[in-house]
Formats: sequence, C-alpha cells, structure tokens
Amino acid sequence: MFLNSDRSVNRRVGVGTGGGGRPPPNLGGPPPPNHSRAFFRRKIYPINQNHPLLNQNPHSLVPFMEFFFSPEKMNPDFSCPLGRLYSSHCPLALLPESVLKSGCKIVYLCRNIKDTFVSYWHFSKKLGAEASLEEFFDMFCEGVSLSGPVWDHLLGYWRESLENPEKVLFLKYEALQEKPSFHLKLLAEFMGCPISPEEETCGFVDEVLGLCSFDNLSNLEVNKSGTFWTVRNEMFFRKGKVGDWKNYLTSEMAERIDHITAQKFFGSGLSL
Repeated sequence: MFLNSDRSVNRRVGVGTGGGGRPPPNLGGPPPPNHSRAFFRRKIYPINQNHPLLNQNPHSLVPFMEFFFSPEKMNPDFSCPLGRLYSSHCPLALLPESVLKSGCKIVYLCRNIKDTFVSYWHFSKKLGAEASLEEFFDMFCEGVSLSGPVWDHLLGYWRESLENPEKVLFLKYEALQEKPSFHLKLLAEFMGCPISPEEETCGFVDEVLGLCSFDNLSNLEVNKSGTFWTVRNEMFFRKGKVGDWKNYLTSEMAERIDHITAQKFFGSGLSL
C-alpha cells in the first residue's frame, strides 16, 4: 500500500490481510493509509485526542510488507481479529502469491510522473544521496529507481484494476485532492466498510479528512520529532502539492518525461 506523505504519494499499494494469515474479502489499503485506518477501525478508535494517528506515524500503523516480513521477524503477530493493513512499494509481479490469489484487496495510489520524480529526488537527498537533479533525472528516465521503472510499475496495477476492479482500486493523487470526500467514500465502499448515512450526516467524513490532512499530520509532534526505523518522521512530509515539478524541471526535462510516458502508456487508456 503506498502512504500519504509527500514521498509516499508517488506509487503506493495498499493491501489487507485477515486474521490467522487468511486474507478476508473486505480489506484494503489506504489511499493514503491514514484514511483507511481512520474509518476501517472507527468503532475501536473514535476520532478524538487518543486516536493512534495523533501519536504514531502512519508508517508505524500501516507497516511495509518488505520490512515487516524480514528474516529478522519471521513470526509476526496475526492476532488482530479485524484484519490488517499493510503497504508496499513492490511492483504487482513481486507481491506475494497470498496477496494476488486471495480475497485480499489492493489500493494503488499514484501521481503525475513529473511530481513523482521531484518528490523522489527530494527524499533521496534527505537520505544522503549526492547525485544532482540532472543525474537523478537521467537515471529515472532510464528506469533506475527504487521500485523499478515507474511506467512499468503503474501499468501493472492499472491493467490489473481493469481486469479485476473488485480487487484493485486505482487512485490518482490529483483526483483525491480535487474531490477528497468523494474518494474517501469510494475507498470505504471498496474496502467493504461503507460510510453510513448517519455517519455522513454527523460530519464523520469531514472529521476523517481533517484528521488525515497533510497540514494536520505534518504539524503533529510525533511527525516532527519521532523516527520510523532510522528515518526521521519529518522527512516524510514536504509539500503534498500538485504541480511542484514546475519549480524544478526545465521545459526540456518535462518534455522528455512526457514523451516517454506517451510511448509507454500508448493504447493502455491510462493518463497522468
């Protein structure tokens, strides 16, 4: 599942598994995960000052499968009775068979590829990468990035969402920004825990959006001073804005990415 922070909004996959290691039909991953967590377990965690998102980083609440199932942690706790949410940066073909061939649901969140690159470059710089913007850009266009070529990554989940729409929900960050309430309700429906008319009337949707907003999360003390593994939580938050690539890429660089994207996506029906 891919997270919300500025970096995590690049290409994020959300997956859900159920108790006893068996994936149930009503789980999914967040678009970002904080939204999923907020309404998926709303009966256990009412939105108040004690909500987990107010004192824990979203990455801690919706762990990465790549880290959670490491050789050092081969016996994770599967005792949660309501099922679990995990995130992953893996391409579709590298997801475990237990995810692909089960009732587990997947939510894929992507964004404009030029914004993806700029966000990826900023985060890599925070982690100590020394390559210049131009060097990073050349590698990115050649398909060298953390999870492989971004175009192949996107197309894998896009095609799966067309073939199996009940299993894969394909979301775009720009659309989420434009119509947050609509997509929050869409996500809830997809995950099998729709928002009731009573909840909508009492303002539950707005409460979730406020709790999970970039401004709220980025200003929480836990996300200013805490850490996730060896990474400072504050590093996961930058701007969360659409179109920031215009402040970094030349017209030639933008045209190069657009040209590659047009070639890669030709005939797929996907546009970003």
